[in-house]
Amino acid sequence: MDRDEIVRLVESQAVVYVASVDGDGFPNVKAMLAPRVREGLRTFWLTTNTSSMRVAQFRRNERAALYFCDEQRFLGVQLRGTMEVLEDAASRRLVWREGDTEYYPSGVDDPDYCVLRFTAQEGRIYSDYHSENFETE
Repeated sequence: MDRDEIVRLVESQAVVYVASVDGDGFPNVKAMLAPRVREGLRTFWLTTNTSSMRVAQFRRNERAALYFCDEQRFLGVQLRGTMEVLEDAASRRLVWREGDTEYYPSGVDDPDYCVLRFTAQEGRIYSDYHSENFETE
């Protein structure tokens, strides 16, 4: 699978699986809405609740993974890297969308609204019964 196909797979998914590490060192996986902003296959911005378990885990341990999957074609892309919790105004405004007040009633400055910025360090693709690593930059 070439780089353009990997990008198409990532862009076509409405859901991303986000992995964090809990206090006992075990992986935790959660389905989340796809990233709102993306820079290539390196940097991804997602939204979540500041009060969430996931945010608490990322504040303790920044190690993370994103997994994009096309179940129909049995394709998957895993990205491993780090996750930052951002609460600054610029990051909040970057990913804010109309209708987000459904989740964050106080708007873009809602104290329970934050941004997760994932930075990939390496990638791995599964396609045609074969896995291989790829560069994320």
